[in-house]
Amino acid sequence: MIARYKSAGRPSSIRENSFRRSMIRHRQSGQALVELAFLIPLLLLLALGVIELGRYAYIGILVGNAAHAGAIYGSQSLPQSVDTVGITTAADNDFASNGQSVSNLTVTSSVSCGCDSSGSVTAAACTGVGAGTCASGHWVVVLSVTASGTFNSLFNYPGIPASISVSRASTMRVALV
Repeated sequence: MIARYKSAGRPSSIRENSFRRSMIRHRQSGQALVELAFLIPLLLLLALGVIELGRYAYIGILVGNAAHAGAIYGSQSLPQSVDTVGITTAADNDFASNGQSVSNLTVTSSVSCGCDSSGSVTAAACTGVGAGTCASGHWVVVLSVTASGTFNSLFNYPGIPASISVSRASTMRVALV
């Protein structure tokens, strides 16, 4: 091969240097492939971790939205504030409308009443039938709905549980119309 370059009229030192450089390039041509083979498992592990965190956040948002839907239903009136079946149904419907199984959701609600006097609420007994009376200030009814769901991971990771409980709460004032 060197002899062919000599016949072309090029100086031999340039021909020999280019021949050496091409040989070095051929010996190092698989280096990038080996480096990629080492990095692919790490990149896949990182991608799976990001996917799992995103799924956990998504379930957390859905559980929070279900609690909020139950609180919206219950805060419309005093009779609805103590309608636990209706509150649970509203939360379940919101959770199921996002493609989730309702069996993974637990909904609890509680009502607290009191007299609001300049931002300070003193507790009083609630019946859910009518508004109470206050000596000073006005009657306040607050509904709190807590929804709990379960996040199930796609894979079993060492040191991390396969299912994690997610709980969110929503609190709203009940309309006294």
